[in-house]
Amino acid sequence: MKEPLESKRLKIQIVSPWCRFSQMLHPIFEEASNVIKEEYPNENQVVFARVDCDQHSDIAQRYRISKYPTLKLFRNGMMMKREYRGQRSVKALADYIRQQKSDPIQELHDLAEITTLDRSKRNIIGYFEQKDSENYRVFERVAKILHDDCTFLSAFGAVSKPERYSGDNIVYKPPGHSAPDMVYLGYMTNFDGTFNWIQDKCVPLVREITFENGEELTEEGLPFLILFHMKEDTESLEIFQNEVARQLISEKGTINFLHADCDKFRHPLLHIQKTPADCPVIAIDSFRHMYVFGDFRDVLIPGKLKQFVFDLHSGKLHREFHHGPDPTDTAPGQEVQDVASSPPESSFQKLAPSEYRYTLLRDRDEL
Repeated sequence: MKEPLESKRLKIQIVSPWCRFSQMLHPIFEEASNVIKEEYPNENQVVFARVDCDQHSDIAQRYRISKYPTLKLFRNGMMMKREYRGQRSVKALADYIRQQKSDPIQELHDLAEITTLDRSKRNIIGYFEQKDSENYRVFERVAKILHDDCTFLSAFGAVSKPERYSGDNIVYKPPGHSAPDMVYLGYMTNFDGTFNWIQDKCVPLVREITFENGEELTEEGLPFLILFHMKEDTESLEIFQNEVARQLISEKGTINFLHADCDKFRHPLLHIQKTPADCPVIAIDSFRHMYVFGDFRDVLIPGKLKQFVFDLHSGKLHREFHHGPDPTDTAPGQEVQDVASSPPESSFQKLAPSEYRYTLLRDRDEL
């Protein structure tokens, strides 16, 4: 079935050539398509499409396909960042589409409901005079794309009136109770402006890594700068977030800034000879080796964390693990010795797409 990838429809795309995993998925994908077609008979609602990347290598390159089969979701011609990585069964695929078709916005019937929001999450609230408006349609489009990253809520008419003293507006309520609310000041009918503002609030600079999103994060191909901390230790997390924003914002496209629960990720800690009792701990995983930052409090020394990341990119961390300190780091007159060592191997590489589930197309270049 050939469909234009820029079609303004909700659709899921499977990229599958000759590999055995694609062949196994093919009948499941077809049956799931038939199930969904019965539930959503309007052909403009959901389209399942298959692309043979041997025949359409340009499409594979455009969407950076690195493994077969890959299942991607498009909305209104926009490819969603998150792939489908769930169970490969008819029921699981159909349930995924049903969930994507559900309303991502919770309507408030009383502003008092805001006091009961889960403040551990990022909340986006839209206040509108009426639902049948271009302002709300843009808000709804954004919510359908970013609902996995934020909780979206809305209020209308008399309920929203106390918050509409200057007209319809969108408010971001960050996690916690101390941070102030932020109001969108752009044009609400401008999709790009609204989307970019909300995405900036919903997708934090420092993301949490879990076993559920580990495959997705490793496939981005960027090394990890990780803070291991106890779940209740929000102070260390806040310090790390602030220093990353202060020292490393220019490195956003070269490394992933993450934080991890020490209890859940005991194995990577053991890999670097640490335990939860040693947390907070900062480390880099380059997908080849793991490198440990010094004392956590050193993160407050201006430029210290930035130099740690620069030393990764320059190869200095790798060299020093194998050969000892660079000659420029030794004191005058001190004899330089070649000190062999065995740096801990990458631990998070194990979360990458598995050869038992995919046909992997290329090896990642590693530092």
